[in-house]
Amino acid sequence: MTMWVTNDIIKWSLRLCCRRFPWKRSSIPVLASIKGSSLSRNGFTGFWGGRLNQSRLSGTLSTTRFYSCGEKDNEDLKDSNSLTTENSLSTGELNKTSSEQRQRTSPFLELLHHCNSPSDVLDLASKYAPTNRQVSQCLSRIWFSTKKLSDEQRRYELQLMFEHPEFENLLQKATRSIQYMRNEDVAYSLLSVVNLGVAQRSRVIQTFLRTCQERLNDFDEKALSILASALERMKASQNVDALKEGMRLVVEARLPEIQNVLALQTMMRLLGRDAPRELKQKLERKALSMTDQFSLPNAQHMIFTMATIGFHSKPLLKFCSDKIKDNLHDIPFNILYNILQSYKELLYRDTDLLTSISDHVASTFDIWTNKQLVFFLSAFKDRLFCPTSLMEPFTEKVIANPDALTLKDLLSVLAVYSSLNYDLRHQRQAFLDSLSHALISYLPKMSGLELLKAAHYLCGMNHFPSALLEQLLSSSTLEQLASTSFTKSKERMFQRVDICLRLDRPPLPQPLTVPPSVLGNPTPNPLVNPRLSKSLQSVVADQANATLQEMLVVENFYVIDGVVTIPLPNQPCVTETSSISPAESSQRIAVIYTPNSSFCFGTSHPRGPLALQIRHLKILGYTPVLVTEQLLQSSSEEEMTDKMRGLVFPEHASDAQPQVGDVES
Repeated sequence: MTMWVTNDIIKWSLRLCCRRFPWKRSSIPVLASIKGSSLSRNGFTGFWGGRLNQSRLSGTLSTTRFYSCGEKDNEDLKDSNSLTTENSLSTGELNKTSSEQRQRTSPFLELLHHCNSPSDVLDLASKYAPTNRQVSQCLSRIWFSTKKLSDEQRRYELQLMFEHPEFENLLQKATRSIQYMRNEDVAYSLLSVVNLGVAQRSRVIQTFLRTCQERLNDFDEKALSILASALERMKASQNVDALKEGMRLVVEARLPEIQNVLALQTMMRLLGRDAPRELKQKLERKALSMTDQFSLPNAQHMIFTMATIGFHSKPLLKFCSDKIKDNLHDIPFNILYNILQSYKELLYRDTDLLTSISDHVASTFDIWTNKQLVFFLSAFKDRLFCPTSLMEPFTEKVIANPDALTLKDLLSVLAVYSSLNYDLRHQRQAFLDSLSHALISYLPKMSGLELLKAAHYLCGMNHFPSALLEQLLSSSTLEQLASTSFTKSKERMFQRVDICLRLDRPPLPQPLTVPPSVLGNPTPNPLVNPRLSKSLQSVVADQANATLQEMLVVENFYVIDGVVTIPLPNQPCVTETSSISPAESSQRIAVIYTPNSSFCFGTSHPRGPLALQIRHLKILGYTPVLVTEQLLQSSSEEEMTDKMRGLVFPEHASDAQPQVGDVES
């Protein structure tokens, strides 16, 4: 009778094992493919690396971050009635049903749920004998209890945890019971000990890595997602790299069966930037097929994921952007700011989304702090986008209370307004005077670099506060700057201050000049644009009195692609003995090639550097004409020549010819 009962139990168990994962492929050669990189069992730094971690906690733990994957507590996420996923039957597995029944009636889980610190969990584990699954739940609870602590509290609690005598016992139990744990419990346990800062070369982590490798074919998508989060937080090593390679093969094979958006995103992050482009395209197609499941957090997380792995998918970015645009009121500041930063990394710009975010921040202007508003403005500047609706109320706020801005905020605001060349209109003088007044109050505290940045921005905006410039050009400040590494960017800023002082000639109490020693070599190295050059030559060849000079360097600073000189009518000829200058007797048209980055995104409004060049060329007597990148790329040779003739010689343009003309700065 006993033999028949035993046979029935084995048959029943085998049927369950066969039905564990009906969706998974039956033969994925993961273990064979990474056999050469099998997990090493040597070189462990002790059972859990206690001395190493205690030293790190007492010394440099302030530089260590304890991550969280944003999941709920382990015990809240795991289904106590799930079938076992072990590879072999054991006595513990055969008694699993009765064990789970005892666990439901045991007070252990209820007591565990009320533990609020690692020490509480360890004290509880020392009083009870936790089951195999409860060991995993203890580790997860320890990690969970530290997630919401401040950095100082976390350091203190982790120090107590590593010194607690039960901590090593708990890790030993985890190592011994790992063969009886469910796959999901194994993944959660590894994630917990990694997040707690247990040494990566310790025996407990290496045992978990080896077990994950052995069971990788049996991991479902949830277990794979948890494992991916753990590996993402681990340093590169032979064992970690081997497991990552195994996961890549598993993910590629099971991609059609993945149904959870968060699991897909976690695996995308794990595959990382080094994943083959073909695999990234498969992931893109899979994500696009699941867009009907995307929640708002899914859309946000997908943008962060694509930025992490360096994958630019226009259709996926467009879908996520539309989802975000429709739910802006539900997105907090840090998420919204990080979205803008991710777009910067992905080199992606969506005019509708940027405008919607700008309008949203402007419509809720009073709920944002000064620092948040400055962060938004800086993010828009990085995207070359001018948020007009936001800059209008911010300008009024600065004028009303400039002293509310810190020095760092002031420099950021100057960088934004100077870079975007924002038209302040009637508020221009009041705004610049307010910023200058606030900067003057910080003069005693400003470093040489901060003085240089402030002067560089203000001079670009045609504003010259004498106190700031005098301190920048004082011998003490120049010596301070010279004592540090003098980079090309510093030289370029000094060159702009110098040319502004020379050409704009501001009315200062005393004349100021920039010493040549800080200017470096300002002479630019011009590069000829062959298509523009050919078109200009064709246009000028048709005009009898026009002459062309190409790649002319003006004031040893600006490069003009072509200067077309046309004699003015009824003017005497210029000779060597004549007192009339060429600028007075002729019209000089400065043709400048302007890439798209020279304009605010989505507009024809020139940004700061181009606006400054236009301003100075007008002072020097030139008529600037801008030839855009779009004009060069979208026209045939004949069309481009006709358009160029209309720009340089408007009187010869046809009635239908659009007039670009010179651009106001």
